[in-house]
Amino acid sequence: MEVAGGLGSLRALHQDLIALEDGQLHTIDKLCNELRAHIEAFKNLLDQPAKSDTSRKKLETGTIQIDDRDYAINKEFQESSMQLADALDLDELRAAELLVSAQGDAELLGRSATVSAVICYYESRQFLLESLRMLLRNAENQDREEHLRRAQLDIVGNILEVKDGPARNGSLYTRKCLKAMADIERWMQDLAERYQGTLALGQPMTVEYDEIMAFQQSSLAQQHESLGAIVTYLVKGSYTSVEDFFKLLEHMPTIERWNHITVHYVPSIAAFTSQYGSPDNGGSLREARMLHTRIMDGRDSSPWALRNLQAAMICWWLAEYSGWYLEQRLGSPIQGADLAAEARARSDAFLQALKDGALHCTLSICSKVYPDDIYDPARSGLTEYLLRDTPPLPTEATGTNVLFRDLLMEQIESFINSFISNMPDTLRQFQISEDDQRKKILGGVPSQARNTLHDQDLHLERFLLIIAYAFDQRTEAAEAFWEDPDSNLYGFLQWASKRQSTPRVGAFCELLRSISRGEECATAAHNFLVDQGSTKTARIRRSSSLNWGQIFSELNLYAAKIRETPTSSRPPIRYGGKPNADDINEPESALMLECYLRLMALICQESSEARSWLWTHETFKSLEVMFTLADVSVPPRLQACAIAAVCAMLTCKTLDTSLYVWNAMDQWASSPTSSVLALSRPGKSMTPLMYMEEVTFEALPKTFDQANEFVHLLQALVSPCADDIGLHDALPFPEQLGSSYRMPGIEPYIDFTFGKIFATKSPIVDDPVQSRQLTNSVLSLAATCLAGFNENLVILANKSGIAVDTAIETSSLDAYARLHPFSRVMEWMFNNDVLAVLFAASNQDLNAIAAASANSPIVLTVLRTIEVMNRILDLQSTYFEILRPLVKLQTAGYRRPVLNPTLASFEDSVATNLDLIINLSLYSGLGNQELAINSLKLLEKLSSSRRLNASLMLASRHQPSGNRLVGVLEQHGDLERVRTSFILGMQYDDRELEQGPGAPGWTIKSVMLDFLSHCLAALPDRPNLAHAILGFACTGATLTVELDGAFAKGTSLFHSVVRIAAEYPDGLDGTIQLWSSSIRQKAMQVLSILQASPLTSMLAMAELRATDFLFAMFLRQVVITPDTNLDGLSIRNEDFIHSDSALVLDQYLDQRCNLLEHASSELRFVTAEGAPTLKARILSTLFGSTTMLDGTQLPNVPVFEMLDFLAVDFSGPGLSPLTNLFTDVDFTVAFDPYNGTTGEAAQLHLVEQLLALRLNEVRKSGYLDDVQEQEKALLDAEAFMAFFRTQKNLRSLENVRLRTLKAWSNLLALAIGHCDLDQAGRASLVLQALQTVMPLLDRHATESSPEALVLAKLVQALLFQVDLKSSALDQTKVAHVADDRFFSIFRTCLRAINVPEGDINLREVLYNICFRYLTNIADTSGSKSRQHNISQTVKISGKKTIDIICDDAYGGSGTCRASAVLFLDALNATAVIEKSNYMIDSLARTNFIIVLVEAIRDVPNELRDSEPQDIPFLLSYYNTKLSLLLTLSLTRPGATQVLNANLFQTIRDSALFAVDPDLGISIADDTTTTSSALAKYYTLLLAVVRVIAAVLMSRGPQNTQTIEQAKQFLAENRTLVVSVFKRQAGVGGVVGGGDEEMMGCVDELVELFVLLITRTGFIDFEDQQDGRRQRRKTFT
Repeated sequence: MEVAGGLGSLRALHQDLIALEDGQLHTIDKLCNELRAHIEAFKNLLDQPAKSDTSRKKLETGTIQIDDRDYAINKEFQESSMQLADALDLDELRAAELLVSAQGDAELLGRSATVSAVICYYESRQFLLESLRMLLRNAENQDREEHLRRAQLDIVGNILEVKDGPARNGSLYTRKCLKAMADIERWMQDLAERYQGTLALGQPMTVEYDEIMAFQQSSLAQQHESLGAIVTYLVKGSYTSVEDFFKLLEHMPTIERWNHITVHYVPSIAAFTSQYGSPDNGGSLREARMLHTRIMDGRDSSPWALRNLQAAMICWWLAEYSGWYLEQRLGSPIQGADLAAEARARSDAFLQALKDGALHCTLSICSKVYPDDIYDPARSGLTEYLLRDTPPLPTEATGTNVLFRDLLMEQIESFINSFISNMPDTLRQFQISEDDQRKKILGGVPSQARNTLHDQDLHLERFLLIIAYAFDQRTEAAEAFWEDPDSNLYGFLQWASKRQSTPRVGAFCELLRSISRGEECATAAHNFLVDQGSTKTARIRRSSSLNWGQIFSELNLYAAKIRETPTSSRPPIRYGGKPNADDINEPESALMLECYLRLMALICQESSEARSWLWTHETFKSLEVMFTLADVSVPPRLQACAIAAVCAMLTCKTLDTSLYVWNAMDQWASSPTSSVLALSRPGKSMTPLMYMEEVTFEALPKTFDQANEFVHLLQALVSPCADDIGLHDALPFPEQLGSSYRMPGIEPYIDFTFGKIFATKSPIVDDPVQSRQLTNSVLSLAATCLAGFNENLVILANKSGIAVDTAIETSSLDAYARLHPFSRVMEWMFNNDVLAVLFAASNQDLNAIAAASANSPIVLTVLRTIEVMNRILDLQSTYFEILRPLVKLQTAGYRRPVLNPTLASFEDSVATNLDLIINLSLYSGLGNQELAINSLKLLEKLSSSRRLNASLMLASRHQPSGNRLVGVLEQHGDLERVRTSFILGMQYDDRELEQGPGAPGWTIKSVMLDFLSHCLAALPDRPNLAHAILGFACTGATLTVELDGAFAKGTSLFHSVVRIAAEYPDGLDGTIQLWSSSIRQKAMQVLSILQASPLTSMLAMAELRATDFLFAMFLRQVVITPDTNLDGLSIRNEDFIHSDSALVLDQYLDQRCNLLEHASSELRFVTAEGAPTLKARILSTLFGSTTMLDGTQLPNVPVFEMLDFLAVDFSGPGLSPLTNLFTDVDFTVAFDPYNGTTGEAAQLHLVEQLLALRLNEVRKSGYLDDVQEQEKALLDAEAFMAFFRTQKNLRSLENVRLRTLKAWSNLLALAIGHCDLDQAGRASLVLQALQTVMPLLDRHATESSPEALVLAKLVQALLFQVDLKSSALDQTKVAHVADDRFFSIFRTCLRAINVPEGDINLREVLYNICFRYLTNIADTSGSKSRQHNISQTVKISGKKTIDIICDDAYGGSGTCRASAVLFLDALNATAVIEKSNYMIDSLARTNFIIVLVEAIRDVPNELRDSEPQDIPFLLSYYNTKLSLLLTLSLTRPGATQVLNANLFQTIRDSALFAVDPDLGISIADDTTTTSSALAKYYTLLLAVVRVIAAVLMSRGPQNTQTIEQAKQFLAENRTLVVSVFKRQAGVGGVVGGGDEEMMGCVDELVELFVLLITRTGFIDFEDQQDGRRQRRKTFT
């Protein structure tokens, strides 16, 4: 473990503190121990040893000691250490230590060791300060658990040394922090001067130099900010003294620049004023008066260079200090003082501070600490109006941390509370003075050079806007305004809402907006506006208090004037200048209306009560007024606010609301009453309504505000409704929208958005921030349109049997496909201009993204761009294959084509914008989790495209790269950077176990592994991007390993994946958890693909072998039992199969399957390569003992016990519907083959949509009008979903269990077959394996499950591993045990054969097992009792068993027929030994003997008509059947049955002996030559003659009938017999010899023919026949 204070330990501490704040830290004790370990580092803060001659001389000796280790250093290292010491003003030895520790990071980051050391140094400082800031923040947080808060307070006390030391130690630590802030300021100044000096001298600067200088400036600024926050928390925690405030005040005059560094002092200044100026913080009045005197005297004696900041400080001080004088306390030091004079002095000082810019400065700070990339035009306009004469803060001030911003706003909140509570008279004076000034100016009365409204004091307005900034996005703080109606804050709201001027009402509306976030606050604000006055007034003059009535009256009034006044004569609504005679058009009127609309929009958006109230208001027609204020002649920002208000009213919309707004907007866009129609004439092909719509659209995108809000409104309208069930079967607009004057639909709105705004937005905006926001808005609309289309409806309509046209909300599926905005948006996505903007939006500055917050516009724009691209790739096939032809056919002549017809897919456009691949690869390593996830998902799809993976000619190397995408990364030099980001993302952190799947590191790993596995699986045999990122070198069509690369060094991503697979924990506390198991399963999947691919197999296997991966994985295996805890449930739990626990078992078995397959591959390799030592290690591990490299023996789960998963039983419930609604739904459309296996799993989203469609269908038919019927239908739908979900889990488990069983069986067979043991040892292993397998085979065989077939094949293989005829096993205990075990196998097989409707493939294997047992094992036992037991077992199994075997032997498929016949043959042979006629009687009973004999007749015809590839099997099958006939014929009863089956007649009919013996029969085998065909013919003859001979011999010499038939056979086939004799003797021109097999047959045929001739007396018979013929020829 790294020592406390090192970068690694500080980073870990920082992560734990973040987890604590996020509520994801589960081990508080660990955090406390970490904090205690870093107390000394916190005490030292940023203190570092300075450069020294002693250290420099030590460095020059060439030997240094670091962490008790001696290092010999060369001259180059010495120079680098000294340069680093000079750059950081650091002790030389400490610099050398940094260089040594940075070596590893330098290689990983691809930077020099010096730069890496600088980065590590600054990061250590930053992590230290941020950890201290969070520690102080948590200790000060009153909402924390008491025990945790006390523990952290105790640690803080130890750091500040106030727990056991004097209180002044806290003050000393505060001054130490203030000194560190000053040192950082000097350091930053020195860096800036150094950089400027380099520029001035014209010295060359590398990119690395620029980056490291920018990094140092940024890091120092962050450290300065952290120190400012630390000082603030120290003040709030009462660890400081008033002298510390004096020290800070002494330092402030030295600050001359108004920048973000200065802003870092603001929270601590405000905290000091509150701590020592307020009577509520435990201070004394005497101390406060002394401090007050010093502050007031300092205005003139020690003026600050930043006078406005000093004025702000005085303002904050006076607001706090005035609290002492609200009531006079007895015995206080103000007894007898002139309180009135002091009050006047304070008031004068406050007013003077205001004149010096106190509120200007405060408002400027509040507005500028928010990121400048969040653009709020309306608030910005009001802020600029109130700060028009104030020097602005530089843009860099917006770089403040969100926590610092919250801390600053907390201090500003304190000032606000104090000012409202302690100085109410000053507030009233503001109002009176400003109202008086405004009356005089509007009345034309000059007053001390305040002749225009620009000269008016607007301090109260600034104060109101300061409140708006301070409470914005801080809901808990805002609740203070509404909690107590008697509070000062609520009273201030009531007071501020009365008698408001035009600019003040705008600021007050902003204040209300800021405290109306959240449902409760927004509803309170709504009620406040309702209670403040009557809503029925319609007077022009405003009522005494701001309320809904006033807002509605003014909005109605201005809307009426817009409708009544022609555009050409309408006076402009301006923000300044001389007022119009009509008091309605005051200079700030538009600003006030904007604030009204913004307030209304926010309250509507946040409060459902207010939204409902506004929709149902009797007198205020909100929608009509909003669209009137959105008239093209209205100032752009006011128009945008009106559109935004309409958008807010659509929050949680219903379908009816959406349709209503669509109609209103379409009417607004095409309103014929507007005077714009008079400006020009419409074209001949355009109706006035179409022309007005065109004019409206042309006028809208003139400014960013208009265009952006209009796009927001469109998105709100096309978004799914709140009551949408996810089916997305309704159009998001009225189906006949605009049909009265154009083609129905919203195509004009889509064309306007993408054609006028998105593709050509450069005339609208030139500011990059606005451009990004507008791009984000349009892409959000695109994503919504694409996501809102349900492509499955087309599929379900064709295959499910549901009347989709009737079930969906749209009138027809055709109308849905034609009118849905999906098709038009997709068409625009293939427009050249849109694609250009889309790819430009995806190409953003990496440094800007890395520095931006997660919700900044630049990040959101990239995210939205990637999301749209992902959706395009997902949906393009549906668009091009289904929708585009349909829409094109139905809208021919009415629709302007916009897409590029040369683009057949989105990949075609990516092919010309391959920078996208680089950007996506780099975005994944920027630390933004959501961006990384979406980038990797898109990269996964693109990198799997075969078009994009074509080869690329590298210009730099003039040789083809193995992959186009890899070549692009290599050309730009970004491949190493991408590899590094993946390696960093794949590093394991213990905190992931504590935080679970919510940990960012876990999520990134999961997505990265998904990317790798999918990319590798899509192109496993071609070099691709995943191979390159893993560390392989892509060269042409092959992969190699660079000798000096990360792969060869063991530091590549491949090795990181290996470590994840081997070391990542399965869970905590003995529980295998889903999220942790999934990571290992995905890592194993990646390795499995690499091992299986010929492209990477050798490289991957060699590296896994080098890392002892196999042994590490076996050591981690555990036995799965019914009680194993899988994600909180055991397998025996009844809810197991319904829960995620089933997925855990699925993942774990998949891991084991991959491991077993890997072990099999390794065993084959070491056997083939002849590596006996490694082979012995592997076999030892498989059998339960792992030998480590140092010789240590560690136990592991042996392979025999890894069949645990098969002993576990799981099953799901049946389905018992309450109704018949879903029984006729065809759910087969929702099924797809699962992972290429035989099982099927339902796609649950399709099942859900099928159920929803059926519910819609029956609901429309009126069947579900009854409430009870509705409830039953919903319950049924839930039951069906639960059933399919359970079935999905079951299918998944069944498939992975079967794959794992196959892998286990293969491995066990290999292990036993390759073990170097004698026959006895191998037989022992076989028996142990059979002892494990047979109970499972017995159970599964009776169910004919797929597992039974695998187990049976394993048993068959194991039986062939044993040679019981070996002399080594004679009379041994193993032989006797084996005999019993094998007989048990035989009985099990007979039972399995007898299973009704069993699997024929399983029976074939069982036949082979029984045949092997009867012919090789049972015969070896030599026991008559065993033979008798076998016969009895066969008899007991019943007639049905024989029937099944006979059926398979006759009509079975494939080789099963031959196996069944062999089994019958072996059974009959056993019966012969037992002298039993049971088998003969059974075969005769089933007429199988007749079948066997009859089969001889068709032999020649079948051989002639069969396909060549079937001939070998047929010959084998014939020989098998003839062998059975032969066995039957060996006994007298059997021979009788064979003879009675008409044997000789059948042979005669077959003509097998009637062919030319020198030619044989026709055998159409591809591999058969003339000689081999003849040999096969003689083999058949031999088999038949054997049967004849056996029959003849078994019947005996007394059976004259049989002898006569045999004589007749010989007589009929005399020619063939003679030919055989001649062939053997080589007589008559027939050459003897030839094929050895054939000559063997000929020899045996001769012997058999001689036997037949002799046995039948054929020679005498023939002589007699010849004599008779001779006598018939003579005369009598």
